[in-house]
Amino acid sequence: MNTEKDFSPLTPNIVRALNDKLYEKRKVAALEIEKLVREFVAQNNSAQIRHVIQILATEFALSQHPHSRKGGLIGLAACSIALGKDSGLYLKELIDPVLTCFNDSDSRLRYYACEALYNIVKVARGAVLPHFNVLFDGLSKLAADPDPNVKSGSELLDRLLKDIVTESNKFDLVAFVPLLRERIYSNNQYARQFIISWIHVLESVPDINLLDYLPEFLDGLFQILGDSSKEIRRMCEVVLGEFLKEIKKNPSSVKFAEMANILVIHCQVSDESKSTNDLIQLTSMTWMREFIQLAGRVVLPYSSGILTAVLPCLSYDDRKKSTKEAASACNHSLMKLVTPEDDEDDEESLTKTSPPSEETLKKEGDLNDSLNESQESVGFSNISFFTPASSDRSAVTLDLDGIVQVLDRHLHDSSTGMMTRIAVLKWLYHLYIKTPRKMFKHTDSLFPMLLKTLSDESDEVILKDLEVLAEIASSPAGQTDTSGLCDSMDNKTELHIPGGVRDGQPMVVGSKMTDLSPSTPSMNSYFYKFMINLLKRFSLERKLLEVRGAFIIRQLCLLLHAENIFHSMADILLKEEDLKFASTMVQTLNSILLTSAELFQLRNQLKDLRTQESCALFCCLYRSWCHNPVATVSLCFLTQNYQHAYDLIQKFGDLEVTVDFLMEVDKLVQLIESPIFTYLRLQLLDVEHNPYLIKALYGLLMLLPQSQAFQLLSHRLSCVPNPELMRTVEVPKAPVKDKRLAQPHIDYSELLQHFDRVQSKHLEVRHQRAGRSEHPDRKLML
Repeated sequence: MNTEKDFSPLTPNIVRALNDKLYEKRKVAALEIEKLVREFVAQNNSAQIRHVIQILATEFALSQHPHSRKGGLIGLAACSIALGKDSGLYLKELIDPVLTCFNDSDSRLRYYACEALYNIVKVARGAVLPHFNVLFDGLSKLAADPDPNVKSGSELLDRLLKDIVTESNKFDLVAFVPLLRERIYSNNQYARQFIISWIHVLESVPDINLLDYLPEFLDGLFQILGDSSKEIRRMCEVVLGEFLKEIKKNPSSVKFAEMANILVIHCQVSDESKSTNDLIQLTSMTWMREFIQLAGRVVLPYSSGILTAVLPCLSYDDRKKSTKEAASACNHSLMKLVTPEDDEDDEESLTKTSPPSEETLKKEGDLNDSLNESQESVGFSNISFFTPASSDRSAVTLDLDGIVQVLDRHLHDSSTGMMTRIAVLKWLYHLYIKTPRKMFKHTDSLFPMLLKTLSDESDEVILKDLEVLAEIASSPAGQTDTSGLCDSMDNKTELHIPGGVRDGQPMVVGSKMTDLSPSTPSMNSYFYKFMINLLKRFSLERKLLEVRGAFIIRQLCLLLHAENIFHSMADILLKEEDLKFASTMVQTLNSILLTSAELFQLRNQLKDLRTQESCALFCCLYRSWCHNPVATVSLCFLTQNYQHAYDLIQKFGDLEVTVDFLMEVDKLVQLIESPIFTYLRLQLLDVEHNPYLIKALYGLLMLLPQSQAFQLLSHRLSCVPNPELMRTVEVPKAPVKDKRLAQPHIDYSELLQHFDRVQSKHLEVRHQRAGRSEHPDRKLML
């Protein structure tokens, strides 16, 4: 530096000392500057004060010579001390050159700059707040300084600045938030620690409402939560916990909608840095749970994103138990927000409000009860919702299309866990109950996957899937527009009941004519589509039929009306071209009909053929049951058509008796000994009025080889009283019991002819198969 240059009012001795390499000489020069400035203050000579500060800044602090820069820094600090409370008038001139030195390559000079700024801030106190952003920006850089002395000095300055902010009520939060939003994304650990400490301080100041600006930096907080440093994660957890407490205290002032997507993003984690990601996911899921419970319907527009994040967590194991429980609470709370109001169009919501049916109210009640039970099971029974004003509530729109896309995607994903699939199906069922009109627009796209889900390995998944399919098949909303559906289906959709008449008119199932019986609930067009596709699936997946077929049909009989199920399946099977499958399916249906507790009412209806409806049902079942001779006989036993059963057994001599056939006869004998046929065994006591029952049983006995079933049936027949009545003489026709007097006319000769035609087709198909195969698959029982 040119020492001959005029630096007045600084004396040559002061200038020389400021440029000295020794700290002690620079300190003496600083004391002289302090004395000089005090004189100018006493004289109120602000021009000279500014001139001194300008010389120290431009000629020293910003000099190219390192010792001169150090002298300039200590000189500026001396000026601030001399100015005292008046330093606020000159803060910009004092601070700017010092902050420039924060970027110096010399660590000692950065330390001296930090020391100088500490002295300036200490004197100015609250007056520095208008310059807070530049101070904060400079400090954030020093917090990550590699030199420990510089870092230590910056920490002292940081604490001083925090004390000033805490004491003051003039902090400009609006101006600070953009800088905070920018700096919070730093990857440096020390910078992150600095940011978190400041957020914690500002959040604790009563006069500073940082919660209003939380959406601006919440994303950055969650990113810091994933830091590798345990201490930084702990600090971030504390800060997030404080914010969450504040949100719970003042939910009405929280900007839930602006933060919802941030939480959705952080609820979804990758496999990298697994432990830290788990913490982010658990924390964000906990926040999401509180948001849904506090904000209520405000979060509905974000439902698809929330479900994308929540559903996979439901399949976590016990290693992530806390996250799973929080996700479960989110799922149940979100589900409860969907109401029948969401099924209304915007223009209809104010004008058309039709009361729900009793059945719908019952389903909604059951659904809400189950939701409450599930909520309590995960420990979140007491939920308080922040309810927006009515005007806000009406403006909230359920993102139904987005929700359905998310649910459909999870169903299609083969890696989806079992609990997630169950939750998806519960959601679909809930949506069909609450918003049936809008949901039926998505049914055609959902239907194939729902059918495919019947092949799932989990019984619980299949049960939930059947509930959804049953709701689709029985919902009145499915009747709103069936023309397009009916056109797209084959002729099997229109199910005619052979031999069934009512009031002189043929009964047609699937048309807009009358239902099967007055007690049968009406089904929409999806019911028949469901039945057709279910049988088609059984035909293509024989293992599904063998392992889960009976289970699926029994559950459907509980969820829908058993008469509808059997009536429609029988009529569809009547047109089935694969005769082997038709026979197997009839055998399965017959076994369910005779043994399942779910079919008790239907068995009683068939046992007493006193009404036109029950006779029509018998005729319908009979014609399909003809695909399986033994099943046909068992149906006659069930309906107490013993003479017809005897006529059928006589025709068995013309059939090809295979091992499978004899095994079915064996099973029928076992069934006769079961509680289902208790009434039949008791009728053996009345030999005079049941001669054809005894003849039919003897016919079965003659069909059987000397086996255990033969011994069982033989022993049963030996217990029949008065064997003399069983001679082969012509027995006069017994009077019909009272219960048969009211039976409508059934043309049994026509039914026998139908049996012959069906069996002829089966025989023809078996011969064709035998001709194509060198070693037929069937063998005679020798």
